[in-house]
Order: sequence, then C-alpha cells, then structure tokens
Amino acid sequence: MQNKNKTVVKSMDLLNLFRSYPKLSLSEMVQLSGIPKTSVHRMVSSLEDMGFLKKEENNKYSLGFLFLEFGQLVKERIDIRKIALPIMYSLREEAGEAVNLVIKEGNEAIYIEKLETLQPVRVYTKIGRRAPLYGGACPRILLAFLPEIEIEQYLKQTELKQVAMQTITDKNYLLQVLAESEKNGYAVSHSELQDYSSAVAAPIFDSLNQVVAGISLVGPSMRFQEEHLSKLVELVKKGGNEISYKLGWKGLKEKINL
Repeated sequence: MQNKNKTVVKSMDLLNLFRSYPKLSLSEMVQLSGIPKTSVHRMVSSLEDMGFLKKEENNKYSLGFLFLEFGQLVKERIDIRKIALPIMYSLREEAGEAVNLVIKEGNEAIYIEKLETLQPVRVYTKIGRRAPLYGGACPRILLAFLPEIEIEQYLKQTELKQVAMQTITDKNYLLQVLAESEKNGYAVSHSELQDYSSAVAAPIFDSLNQVVAGISLVGPSMRFQEEHLSKLVELVKKGGNEISYKLGWKGLKEKINL
C-alpha cells in the first residue's frame, strides 16, 4: 500500500460495503469496515458532499446518483463501440477510407475504435490516441456541439498550438468554423493533425440529443479533393445518424440537414 493514498483506499473500502448492503448507518460502516469512527465520519461527510453517498431520512446512507451518472457514461461508451462497429464496416466499404470513432474525455478527444482503409496509401491512427478538441474534423465536431458557455470556457483555458501545417490557431476563426460545423452537422479538416491528411466527421447523438461521440472518414488529402468531398460528407453523416438512431436519438432535423 506504500504507493497508494490511504484515505482514498479507505474511502473505497467504505463504498465497497454498499455492494452487499443497500443502506448503512455510520455505526454499521464502522463495525463492518473496522475503520475508526472519527475517520468514517470524516470520509462519509466528504463522500456525501461529492455526491458519492446520499443520506436517507432514517440517517442511513446509500450510494449517490453520481454512480448512476458514471454507470450510464460507461454503458453508453461501451454500447457506442458495439453499435458503431457494424456501421463503421459498412461505411468503410462504401467510402473506401479509414473510419474512426472518437469521444470527448476532459479537454481532449480520444480515439476508441478504428478501421483502417484497405487501400495501400493510408493515414495511420491508433486506438487510444488523444488529440486536442480544436484540431481535426472528428475532435472538432465534439467541440462544435457543446453548449456555448462550455465552448467559451474551453477557449479561455486552451492555447491553440500548431500541430500540423493547417492547424487552426486563431480563436475567432475557430469560432466561425465551429458555428458552421454545428449548423451543417459535419466538419472537414485538411492537414490539421497530420500533414497531407484530411478528414470529414459527423456527430453521434444519444437519446437525450447530446453528442456522445464523433465518427470520421480519414485519408490522404489527395483523395479528399472537392470532387469527392460531398460524397464523403454524405456518407459520414449517414453513418453518424444510423449510430445515433440506434442509441435512441429522435433526430434534430432543424439543426442537421439529413
């Protein structure tokens, strides 16, 4: 335990009690955990303040709704991969390009699934890759559909750094691009995360009409020229909508041109 925070470990010991008991009083937690009463009282108070525990009318405690929120997030993210993969295969077959599935984690985008193109010239990405939300079509589509106040907060605390030749580093211009992406329901990027690579991306909505992921087609810029771009955009929006409907989305026709 020398590399672990003892308070965190003991707090988890308390929370683990609720795997077997739906409700517990302070004295019951002391008895079951073997932790001193003063320590239990202090930790329970903190866990209650943070939403991990809630106090019932009979002075007993149960798990807080925060666990329900976390559980839903985990469920959605697992379901997204499971639901998205067959659609990603169809999308790759139709478009002939690599397909990426990306979610927002903190102030970054993380790639949680990918299918490589079968063409010999390709752009390589890997599952687990992280990217700034302002860079590249798929990360940026996640940023575009955040509430306006969250976008403002993000821009205040984020330095737009040059990653590749055409990374957007001007915040005013980025706001224009975000507004356009939100209006049109897709994003396009060229040489923003990697030189001579391009991408088109669409949002994925859940049953609450919130964007929970983004899907993109990615490839060398030479295959994402104007004459092919509209078709790729059409395909990626179709793929994003199909996944969204399977997640319970009812549609936002006033925002996205289907």
